[in-house]
Amino acid sequence: MTQYLISLYQPDGPIPPPEFLEPIARKIQALNEEMQAAGVWVFAGGLHPPTTATVLRAKENGEIAMTDGPYVEGKEHLGGFTIVEAPDLDAALDWGRRVTEITHLPVEVRPFQGDEGPTCV
Repeated sequence: MTQYLISLYQPDGPIPPPEFLEPIARKIQALNEEMQAAGVWVFAGGLHPPTTATVLRAKENGEIAMTDGPYVEGKEHLGGFTIVEAPDLDAALDWGRRVTEITHLPVEVRPFQGDEGPTCV
């Protein structure tokens, strides 16, 4: 089976109030539990705001430049992700569809390279 990254993109700006986020968090937790029961869930995680990011960039002279904040300025940022193991893209898209139905946020589904899942290059 192939592993797929389900990326959740959220808008930049203020974080919605708890009364808005709590029902979504409960539904996502239930979906994660459903994925675990189905045997497709590998792991998932939410990310801190992009202001907490540090970008590392290799320079031609062999040094590494470090910059605080996100690599690109945008209206959206990667807010969290789930990795699933699915028999094909259609099955992975079904799980991604469930995430976007719950959150009403854009979701990207992308396969990892190779048949053996994520690897370090």
